Amino acid sequence: PPTLQDCKQHWSMLQTYLENLDAVLGELQPILDGIAIHNTVIVMVCNFGQSELLVNFVCSAQSRGLDTSNILVFTTDQETTDLANALGLTTYYDHRNFGNVPAQAARRYGDARFVAMMMAKVICVQLVNMLKFDLLFQDVDMIWYQNPLEYFNNKTFDVFFQDDGGHSIRYAPYSANSGFYFVRYNDKTRHFLNSVFMAGDLILSTDSHQQALIATLNEHVSLYGLKAKVLS
Repeated sequence: PPTLQDCKQHWSMLQTYLENLDAVLGELQPILDGIAIHNTVIVMVCNFGQSELLVNFVCSAQSRGLDTSNILVFTTDQETTDLANALGLTTYYDHRNFGNVPAQAARRYGDARFVAMMMAKVICVQLVNMLKFDLLFQDVDMIWYQNPLEYFNNKTFDVFFQDDGGHSIRYAPYSANSGFYFVRYNDKTRHFLNSVFMAGDLILSTDSHQQALIATLNEHVSLYGLKAKVLS
């Protein structure tokens, strides 16, 4: 279980988030309205230390003629904001919640920089879902061979996840990968993502938002009938 220190750190983040929530949602709404395609957006998070991966993704997509117009990059520093804008991407830099996120890449899995980015990934997805958009979240260290959104059309599941490949008890029972997943907006997913966000103390104690996400996913499938699909 999280320590008291983990709880207090999460409460401090939560206080900042709640004090600025209305302002952030007010800024995000017109941005999302302007880029959404069929009420769907693609969400990414990047700091300057990961920016080479973002550039690689955009160059790869452009080389295949794939549309990136409905991508929103939540940037965590001004340098990344400027770079992503120069790449033709839409950005949102929330200095209130992300101003203290390190600009450097993580040195290792689970270090302070890594965990700070994990919290940013949780917040951005929860905000977009709260504004009633369907979303595909993906990390910046991947490329597309074709538009992934077409796969999720006309399917009845609330959430789709990749199989992580790591089937240890830590990620049981779903082994859901938190670096690429699709969320269809409804009351069940709104409650699910809000619950993941509220489990910030667990994210801090485990150094992983994936572990907290899967634990919450298991609970919401059981208690609320959330329909989850893990891809083959």
